Amino acid sequence: MKIKHWLAAAAIGSTLFLTACGGNDNNSTSTPAQTGADKIYIVGTNAEFAPFESRTANGALTGFDVDLINAMAKAGNFKVQFKDQPWDGLFASLNNGDLDIVASGVTITDERKQSMTFSDPYFDISMMVLTPKAKTFHSLTELNSMHRVAVATGQTGDLAVQKVLGAQSTKIARFDSVPLAIKELENGGVEAMVSDGAVISNYVKANGADKFTINKVPEFGIDHYGFVVRKGDTATVEKLNEALKKIRASGEYDKIYAKYFSN
Repeated sequence: MKIKHWLAAAAIGSTLFLTACGGNDNNSTSTPAQTGADKIYIVGTNAEFAPFESRTANGALTGFDVDLINAMAKAGNFKVQFKDQPWDGLFASLNNGDLDIVASGVTITDERKQSMTFSDPYFDISMMVLTPKAKTFHSLTELNSMHRVAVATGQTGDLAVQKVLGAQSTKIARFDSVPLAIKELENGGVEAMVSDGAVISNYVKANGADKFTINKVPEFGIDHYGFVVRKGDTATVEKLNEALKKIRASGEYDKIYAKYFSN
C-alpha cells in the first residue's frame, strides 16, 4: 500500500458517514460521535482499493481493513465510525482533526513517520508489474524502454516507478484509482501498470485472468501497511496496537485474512 501523497489538500465535497446504528453500513460498530469516555474514533478510508476497502453492489463498505478495524474495536472495547473520502484528502483530514485514524492500506515509510504516527504493521505487501497477457517482464530496467507506465496517483506504485523513471518523467501515466489505471492497460493506452500485488491480484481475479500477466519483481522488496494517527497521538496508537495483538492471539486476524486472501 501504498506510498501515497500525504501533503494533498483535503478533498472538496461531501462524504458519507457509515454507522451501524444509523443503518447506513452494517459493517460499522459505531454510533454517532461523542466525546470524553464515549468517544467514537472516526476512521478515514478510501473505498477504491479492493480487497482492503471497497463497496458492495448495494453500497456497503467492505474489505480487509474494514473487517480488521471492526474486530479490533470489539476486542479493544472502543467504537469506530468510518468516513469514506477521496484518498488525496485523507491525511489533511487527519491532521485537522476530522479523522482520528486512517485505515486505507497505507505503507509505513520513514518519510511519513516524520509527520504521522503508525500502528504496528498489520499486512506485508510487495509491488508487482501488470502487463498484457502476451508480454513478458523480467526487470525494472525494462520500464525505461516503455512509452507509458500506468500508476494510481500518489500510491506506492507511483513513487516506485518514479525511482526508476524519475519523478517528472512523462512516461508515467497517473490515474485516480487502480481500476482506472488497469483499464488503461487493458485498452492498450499503456504498456504496463504498477501497484500493490494484493490489489492487482484481486482485480485480475475478478476481471479476467486471461487478459493479463502479473509479474513479481524481486527488486521491489517487501513493504508493510500500518494504521495512521496524528503525530504524537500515543494513546490512540497504543489502543490500536493492543487490540491488534488481541485479535492476532485469538485467531480472529487469521480468519479475516483467510476471508480475503485464501486464494
